[in-house]
Amino acid sequence: MFDVGLLELLLVGIVALLVVGPERLPKLARTAGMWLGRGRRFIGSVKDDIDRELKADELRSILEKQKQNNPLHEIVEDTKKNFEQIKSETQAAVDLDPQKAASKDKQ
Repeated sequence: MFDVGLLELLLVGIVALLVVGPERLPKLARTAGMWLGRGRRFIGSVKDDIDRELKADELRSILEKQKQNNPLHEIVEDTKKNFEQIKSETQAAVDLDPQKAASKDKQ
């Protein structure tokens, strides 16, 4: 993000030492480090939340596309219709067989 070298850090340290003084500089450095850490954690959590939301949206769109391209409900209904048709044809064939057998026995 920032290209800060050793020379720049040394310059900031000297200016801080002159402005704040040697007795308050360690406390100021700890406080600045604490706030910097909090800021980094906050930014990291925001990035994670955004990534999670993007992945959730992507999954929703994939599921919607799959739902439109291959509707499972239609496949199940077609299969039920085919089974009902086979059942009715089989039942009709079974119902005809006893009648044929009875007519053959009478002959």
